[in-house]
Amino acid sequence: MNIIIYGASELGCLIATEFFEDHDITIIDREENFTNNFSKLDIGFIVGDAPNVDVLKKADINTADVFFACSDSDEVNIVACLTAKRMSRIRTVCFVGKKEYKTSLGLTKDSDFISDLYIDDVIWPEELLTQDIFRIITVSEALDVENFSNGRARLLEYKIKENSVLVDKKVKECDFPNDTLLVGITQKGILSIPNGDTVFRPDDKAIFMGLSGSLDKLAGRFFHEKGITKKVTIIGGGNVGEMLAEKLEDARLKIKIIERDSLRCEKLAENLSNSLVINGDGTDLALLNEEDIASSDVVVSVTNNDEKNLLCSLLAKQLGVQRVVSRVSKNLNIPLFERVGIDIAISDKIATLKEVKNNISGGKAGILATVEQGKGEIIEVCINDPNFDGIKIMDLHLPVKAIISIIQRRNKIIIPKGHTQLMYGDNMIIFTTSENVNTLKDFFKV
Repeated sequence: MNIIIYGASELGCLIATEFFEDHDITIIDREENFTNNFSKLDIGFIVGDAPNVDVLKKADINTADVFFACSDSDEVNIVACLTAKRMSRIRTVCFVGKKEYKTSLGLTKDSDFISDLYIDDVIWPEELLTQDIFRIITVSEALDVENFSNGRARLLEYKIKENSVLVDKKVKECDFPNDTLLVGITQKGILSIPNGDTVFRPDDKAIFMGLSGSLDKLAGRFFHEKGITKKVTIIGGGNVGEMLAEKLEDARLKIKIIERDSLRCEKLAENLSNSLVINGDGTDLALLNEEDIASSDVVVSVTNNDEKNLLCSLLAKQLGVQRVVSRVSKNLNIPLFERVGIDIAISDKIATLKEVKNNISGGKAGILATVEQGKGEIIEVCINDPNFDGIKIMDLHLPVKAIISIIQRRNKIIIPKGHTQLMYGDNMIIFTTSENVNTLKDFFKV
């Protein structure tokens, strides 16, 4: 696939780094915006601005498949996508940082506005980040949550604590509920596919997939110490803080927002119906004590400054908050946040990369989700080859380590075992490490 990326931003670099090995990538931007990170990649470079017709011609826009506009300017991204669309039939994906461009411009293909000129996808990274944080908060203790088959099946990721009953046990010795599968485990930063002899250690991250009801039983038996999340404190009342509060209000949680800008506080108070808005600084220890932050089930720091989010999160941990979620703008900072004890460090760019993978994968084998900063992937494969009809999973002899986690057979959801037989037309949801995805696609001939 030929991919053109406008914008040598951190997001542009992230997309290029993720896909350059399997796709032809061309980056367009001004020369001063190219960093040393791009010099390590086998990709093409064109100096100029994407809204310029001559620059797009030089990038051979007519033979490209996807055009991503991810510069730091929303307006320029929009013009670049519309220009690319006018010149070719390329699929256009526009990244914006303002809510009004996502909701009000009517630029997308399915808009109510009638136009021959449109943008295929408008992505607002902060919206994706909010959705990820909301899913994590509403499942107590979970590090990551993904829903499949209209919510009937899920992926949940948990950290193995020092006092967990799972510590020093082999997987085959654990009595996990039926219709749940341990599909991945991260030990010392390395994600792998476990087997029966894999031993749980403190600080491991365990990834489970299965039916939603069965995963609730698993969580209650092994991971939930304080029960359901009821009280949440949000530090930072920007777009993410406000959207998150709205979602949590709908879920009937008790919400408290700390925001230092008084005018922004007034707006939050007008827009939110059941949240307590506090005008103050989330790094003020006296304020955090006064507002009894320690009684919160979860504290979420979502300002647009990594250093402030880190400090707010550390203060919350110092006060005894059991679960702290922190927004991270620079991906390189994620390991630092985790190393100093922040429970969940989450990035809008990682959330965006998941969406981008869905745009690029397409076809019969699509990427449904990624975990552990892209180290693991969940793909969907449809059995369209009659040679697989009737084969038991234990007899498949997959060429790489992977776990067929969910089978959707018409309206039925199956968590398979070794003796489960595949049927023509089955949709399989498979967990594997990122480097094995293409091998699996080749194996299933999709």
